[in-house]
Amino acid sequence: MKPRDLALAVLVAAIWGVNFVVIHVGLDSMSPLLFCALRFGAAALPAVFFVGRPQAPWRWVIATGVALGVVKFSLLFAGMAAGLPAGLSALVLQSQVVFTLAFAAVLLRDRPGPRRVAGVVLSGAGILLIAARLGLDRPLGAFLLVLAAGAAWGLANVAIRKAGRTDMLNFMVWVSVVATPLLALLSLAVDGPSSVWHTLRGLDLTAVAAIAYIAYLSTLLGFGVWGKLIGRYGAGAVAPFAALAPVFAIGSSAIFLRERPHWYDLIGGAAVLGGVLLGATKVRPEPEPERARVEAPTATAGTTA
Repeated sequence: MKPRDLALAVLVAAIWGVNFVVIHVGLDSMSPLLFCALRFGAAALPAVFFVGRPQAPWRWVIATGVALGVVKFSLLFAGMAAGLPAGLSALVLQSQVVFTLAFAAVLLRDRPGPRRVAGVVLSGAGILLIAARLGLDRPLGAFLLVLAAGAAWGLANVAIRKAGRTDMLNFMVWVSVVATPLLALLSLAVDGPSSVWHTLRGLDLTAVAAIAYIAYLSTLLGFGVWGKLIGRYGAGAVAPFAALAPVFAIGSSAIFLRERPHWYDLIGGAAVLGGVLLGATKVRPEPEPERARVEAPTATAGTTA
């Protein structure tokens, strides 16, 4: 990989990692559902008028919009709002590796190789170590919400894989188009119209900046660059860089939010990331594809967030 592209891969991972700090900040001003609706709405408009028609079949765009846009991010934001620290949320969300393997085996009849199985076992052990130390500063309910977000991400990965070859930026914009009205309706139903209106009227520059960061930097710029790198070098060469996102999340959370991870978080996190990398890398280099494509990733973050 050329130095410039290597720097871009690390930059995207950093953007996705800092994303968790931005989510934490945005949740101070908005409910989880309204925050999700606004971030996807900003990602959808005006980009939808410039990316062209969906390149993937509509059924997989809709499935991903529901599983990833509505379920995964609603649960993630709710878990963080319920008290799970930003850096720890980034690690727990990597449970998607385990769920992706399980869903792919059941729904796609995939037969994972020994490296991927070993990676899942290692990541699962790391998640269990983190879960074993739940306490007052990390509520069980919040942990379970983020864990469920990882499961939703795993299901979304199956839908993304079924979507086949497509442009990532185009795909994510249309996923945002699908997710926005559903999240808006959920916010109106759960938060109430008066609460939503009051929140919208009171949004300050910090809240607007949080929405803009997640919509434009994390979603549009992040996936746009990521898709081009995959098109140039292949998913096998690029995907492992996404495992850096939780590292950036923990580092930025320590700097900006004064979060201090415990030793068992670091050991568990190292096991999670080690399992992600073990399952994402291949012994033989992947041939360069002719165009960017979306695959079921074993290591993406902020997607993701």
